[in-house]
Amino acid sequence: MHDALNDIDLILYDLDGTLIDSAPDLARAIDEMMQAMELSPVGIERVRDWVGNGSRRLVERALLHAGAFGESGPDCQQLDEALALFMDFYAQHPVSQTHCYPGVIECLKAQRERGIAQTLVTNKPSRFIDTILESMGLEGFFSHVLGGDSLAQKKPDPAPLAYIAHALNVPPERVLMVGDSRSDVQAARAFGCRCLAVTHGYNHGEPIAALNPDHLLDSLGELV
Repeated sequence: MHDALNDIDLILYDLDGTLIDSAPDLARAIDEMMQAMELSPVGIERVRDWVGNGSRRLVERALLHAGAFGESGPDCQQLDEALALFMDFYAQHPVSQTHCYPGVIECLKAQRERGIAQTLVTNKPSRFIDTILESMGLEGFFSHVLGGDSLAQKKPDPAPLAYIAHALNVPPERVLMVGDSRSDVQAARAFGCRCLAVTHGYNHGEPIAALNPDHLLDSLGELV
């Protein structure tokens, strides 16, 4: 068994960039939103660097890139309207090009056999999660699922991690956060649990190794 799992009773997984590569579908929806607003599409490579802080921040980054807000900065009404467009476009085809990373299913099965509790803590809006999990064959692995709008706070705030750990009565020192971005690492540190990061995620274009997570893997298959 991998050292990362030593004395671990609970694993909290991030979703986008950790278990699934959803950037193609997110980028499609962002570009459709931009075109509907008569702005230039931004493309998948930029979207990969913008994912991780929730849909509202993703939309805001796209509009900032396009210079849509002017000198006064982000306009709340304009941002709300753009977000609604994005959510509608994303809802139409949330899994047409999304796929699980190699080794994910094998990892989840292995931890289930070991009796380690597995949960999902993502900043993705809750309305999309069930459809994605079912389409990717990930349903049934997680005892608890929190989206970015499930609580008042989302990662990098440690509140979602604390909420699940408290619900399962697991102390922080026996919890492992598995993610791909600084939001996951920061949330884990603030909560006081260990953090494992995967190198294939998004992390705003920065190497996740620079954040010095407790463990760094190229694939979750290494946890089998």
